[in-house]
Amino acid sequence: MRYEQTAAAAASTAQAWTALTEVTDWPNWTTTMTAVEPLDDARLRPGDRYKIRQPSLGVMVWRVTELRAGESFVWETRSPGVRTVGFHRLAADPGGGTLITIGLDQTGPLAGLVGLLLGRRIRAYLKREAAGLKAASEAAAGVNPSGAA
Repeated sequence: MRYEQTAAAAASTAQAWTALTEVTDWPNWTTTMTAVEPLDDARLRPGDRYKIRQPSLGVMVWRVTELRAGESFVWETRSPGVRTVGFHRLAADPGGGTLITIGLDQTGPLAGLVGLLLGRRIRAYLKREAAGLKAASEAAAGVNPSGAA
């Protein structure tokens, strides 16, 4: 199962990257997470793990598997019967600003069942997370919510 959400931010990719990679700050700009705690190092490097608490989903440990500085990072978590890979990508918007793409890929024998039970919530959470990252990126750029600088 794949879930994906995009947003266009009126901020540079550098500003969006800063907001994206300060993962312990995510609960400040999204209601989908109540805590993000580094278990290794807070610098977001491959192999580092983070304990994330989410409303209605409990606690999961995510491990960074891939990082392309300024562009993307991928992390994964496992639960019985399901492997979940979260991806976060930034790209320069041809019209200015940054295109944000975030999503999840779920595989394993129980991925279909999880999709049936939690698919709606997953889509809603991704929508809120993309909107929150957009807002955090724009705040770093000095853009207010009405779009004026």
